[in-house]
Amino acid sequence: MKHTLGKEERLKSRKLIGRLYAEGNSVKAFPLRMMYLQTAHTSNFPAQVGVSVAKRNFKKAPDRNRLKRLMRETYRLQKEIVYDNLENPYVFMISYIGREERPYEELFTKMNKLLHTFIKEVKNKSDEKI
Repeated sequence: MKHTLGKEERLKSRKLIGRLYAEGNSVKAFPLRMMYLQTAHTSNFPAQVGVSVAKRNFKKAPDRNRLKRLMRETYRLQKEIVYDNLENPYVFMISYIGREERPYEELFTKMNKLLHTFIKEVKNKSDEKI
Protein backbone atom coordinates (compact mmCIF):
# COMPACT_ATOMS: atom_id res chain seq x y z
CA MET A 1 0.00 0.00 0.00
CA LYS A 2 1.21 3.47 -0.85
CA HIS A 3 1.55 5.75 2.15
CA THR A 4 -0.02 8.79 0.56
CA LEU A 5 -3.01 10.93 1.43
CA GLY A 6 -4.20 12.25 -1.89
CA LYS A 7 -7.05 14.51 -2.84
CA GLU A 8 -9.54 11.65 -3.27
CA GLU A 9 -8.87 10.38 0.26
CA ARG A 10 -9.68 13.71 1.90
CA LEU A 11 -13.14 14.66 3.04
CA LYS A 12 -14.11 17.96 1.38
CA SER A 13 -17.85 17.72 0.71
CA ARG A 14 -19.84 20.14 2.89
CA LYS A 15 -22.94 17.95 2.51
CA LEU A 16 -21.09 14.85 3.74
CA ILE A 17 -19.51 16.76 6.63
CA GLY A 18 -22.95 18.06 7.64
CA ARG A 19 -24.44 14.55 7.52
CA LEU A 20 -21.44 13.21 9.43
CA TYR A 21 -22.00 15.56 12.37
CA ALA A 22 -25.80 15.12 12.26
CA GLU A 23 -25.98 11.31 11.96
CA GLY A 24 -22.50 10.01 12.80
CA ASN A 25 -21.09 8.12 15.77
CA SER A 26 -17.85 8.84 17.59
CA VAL A 27 -14.92 7.13 19.29
CA LYS A 28 -12.25 8.78 21.43
CA ALA A 29 -8.62 8.29 22.33
CA PHE A 30 -7.78 11.52 24.14
CA PRO A 31 -6.74 14.01 22.74
CA LEU A 32 -8.31 12.70 19.50
CA ARG A 33 -11.96 12.12 18.63
CA MET A 34 -13.22 10.48 15.45
CA MET A 35 -16.72 11.07 14.11
CA TYR A 36 -17.61 8.41 11.54
CA LEU A 37 -20.48 7.53 9.25
CA GLN A 38 -20.95 4.59 6.92
CA THR A 39 -22.08 6.12 3.64
CA ALA A 40 -21.29 6.14 -0.05
CA HIS A 41 -18.89 8.81 -1.27
CA THR A 42 -17.36 9.82 -4.58
CA SER A 43 -13.94 8.28 -3.97
CA ASN A 44 -12.65 4.83 -4.97
CA PHE A 45 -10.99 4.51 -1.56
CA PRO A 46 -12.72 2.76 1.37
CA ALA A 47 -12.56 5.90 3.52
CA GLN A 48 -12.39 9.66 3.27
CA VAL A 49 -10.90 11.57 6.19
CA GLY A 50 -10.81 15.15 7.39
CA VAL A 51 -8.97 16.68 10.34
CA SER A 52 -9.90 19.64 12.53
CA VAL A 53 -8.55 21.61 15.46
CA ALA A 54 -10.81 23.94 17.45
CA LYS A 55 -10.05 27.64 17.23
CA ARG A 56 -11.38 27.92 20.79
CA ASN A 57 -8.46 25.82 22.10
CA PHE A 58 -5.70 27.12 19.77
CA LYS A 59 -6.08 30.79 18.95
CA LYS A 60 -3.10 31.08 16.61
CA ALA A 61 -3.45 29.66 13.09
CA PRO A 62 0.15 28.32 12.94
CA ASP A 63 -0.55 26.22 16.04
CA ARG A 64 -3.75 24.81 14.53
CA ASN A 65 -2.05 24.15 11.20
CA ARG A 66 0.84 22.32 12.85
CA LEU A 67 -1.53 20.04 14.76
CA LYS A 68 -3.55 19.30 11.62
CA ARG A 69 -0.36 18.51 9.74
CA LEU A 70 0.77 16.12 12.50
CA MET A 71 -2.63 14.43 12.60
CA ARG A 72 -2.69 13.93 8.82
CA GLU A 73 0.83 12.47 8.97
CA THR A 74 0.02 10.01 11.77
CA TYR A 75 -3.13 8.90 9.91
CA ARG A 76 -1.29 8.61 6.60
CA LEU A 77 1.31 6.25 8.07
CA GLN A 78 -1.30 4.03 9.74
CA LYS A 79 -4.25 4.09 7.35
CA GLU A 80 -3.75 0.44 6.34
CA ILE A 81 -5.26 -0.46 9.74
CA VAL A 82 -8.53 0.99 8.48
CA TYR A 83 -8.24 0.00 4.83
CA ASP A 84 -7.54 -3.68 5.55
CA ASN A 85 -10.59 -4.03 7.82
CA LEU A 86 -13.38 -2.12 6.04
CA GLU A 87 -15.84 -3.62 3.59
CA ASN A 88 -18.16 -0.62 3.28
CA PRO A 89 -17.21 2.99 2.46
CA TYR A 90 -16.87 5.35 5.42
CA VAL A 91 -16.29 9.04 5.96
CA PHE A 92 -14.74 10.34 9.14
CA MET A 93 -13.47 13.48 10.77
CA ILE A 94 -10.66 13.36 13.29
CA SER A 95 -10.73 16.26 15.75
CA TYR A 96 -8.10 17.35 18.24
CA ILE A 97 -9.95 17.96 21.52
CA GLY A 98 -7.00 18.61 23.84
CA ARG A 99 -6.05 22.06 25.08
CA GLU A 100 -2.27 21.83 24.66
CA GLU A 101 -0.07 20.46 21.90
CA ARG A 102 1.26 16.92 22.37
CA PRO A 103 4.51 15.53 20.93
CA TYR A 104 4.42 13.63 17.63
CA GLU A 105 5.21 10.25 19.25
CA GLU A 106 2.24 10.54 21.59
CA LEU A 107 -0.07 11.56 18.74
CA PHE A 108 1.16 8.57 16.73
CA THR A 109 0.29 6.10 19.51
CA LYS A 110 -3.07 7.79 20.18
CA MET A 111 -3.94 7.66 16.47
CA ASN A 112 -3.11 3.94 16.47
CA LYS A 113 -5.38 3.40 19.48
CA LEU A 114 -8.14 5.49 17.88
CA LEU A 115 -8.05 3.54 14.60
CA HIS A 116 -8.12 0.18 16.42
CA THR A 117 -11.05 1.37 18.56
CA PHE A 118 -12.87 2.47 15.39
CA ILE A 119 -12.35 -0.95 13.79
CA LYS A 120 -13.67 -2.71 16.92
CA GLU A 121 -16.78 -0.49 16.90
CA VAL A 122 -17.45 -1.16 13.22
CA LYS A 123 -16.99 -4.91 13.66
CA ASN A 124 -19.33 -4.92 16.70
CA LYS A 125 -22.02 -3.04 14.80
CA SER A 126 -21.76 -5.38 11.81
CA ASP A 127 -21.97 -8.41 14.15
CA GLU A 128 -25.12 -6.97 15.76
CA LYS A 129 -26.82 -6.62 12.36
CA ILE A 130 -26.27 -10.29 11.51
